Amino acid sequence: MNDTTKFVGLDVSKNTIAVAIADAGRDAPRFWGTIPHTVENVRKLMRKLGPSDHLRVCYEAGPTGYPLYRLLLSLGISCDIIAPSLIPQRPGERVKTDRRDALRLAQLYRAGELTSIYVPTEADEALRDLVRCREDAKEDELRTRQRLSKFLLRHELRPPQGVKRQTKKYREWLDTLKFSQDTLRVVFREYYHQLKEMELRVQRLEDEIYTQSIQGVHAPMIQALQCLKGVALITAIGIVAEIGSFHRFRTPGQLMAYAGLVPSEYSSG
Repeated sequence: MNDTTKFVGLDVSKNTIAVAIADAGRDAPRFWGTIPHTVENVRKLMRKLGPSDHLRVCYEAGPTGYPLYRLLLSLGISCDIIAPSLIPQRPGERVKTDRRDALRLAQLYRAGELTSIYVPTEADEALRDLVRCREDAKEDELRTRQRLSKFLLRHELRPPQGVKRQTKKYREWLDTLKFSQDTLRVVFREYYHQLKEMELRVQRLEDEIYTQSIQGVHAPMIQALQCLKGVALITAIGIVAEIGSFHRFRTPGQLMAYAGLVPSEYSSG
């Protein structure tokens, strides 16, 4: 019986999807065409390509995320998202186009030479976005704090002896600052106001993180991780958010290495 499986390589961008097909066997893959990146166009494409159980689709992990993967699964179509860094490269191959990339994916997918990534559930992805949003907020807070500090330094404004930053006394000192120029007063007020806004933003996100740690679907695992020495809430929820399913690791050592909780040693030479 002939194998009717079609290996479909998709080069996915924000607005378009380039499509290539490699039939089972040894024939060269062929370029099918390019479609708009919309749900309806993807549905039409898959209907044209054949029965869902005859299709195996892949595309590279990238900024478009997982909606396409979930759409294909909802249509009963097998799909893998490929790790871009692990795609075999030909020596001297420097020209990249959507067409070439789609053809290459289809060919390598048929040959079994591609490595797929773990795709998080929608709940996992939502938690990951929350944790990363909090990380972004902390970075913004740090940059805002540095801008304020540099402004004060440029104008030789230093807190009293013994008053440390990030303390109540430091804030009380900031509230007493006076400026001879109205323009400088406006600049200081904006920096200071922005810092307060950044702190409130971080607090809102951390409040939601705490809520998820006691009420969310991942709460039991987050609570369990905090039983480990040195693992507090933010670390625990960060590990859970990035790992998703703990069952994908065969041994505890693999899990700990992935999470960065295994010490490294460099003692060669």
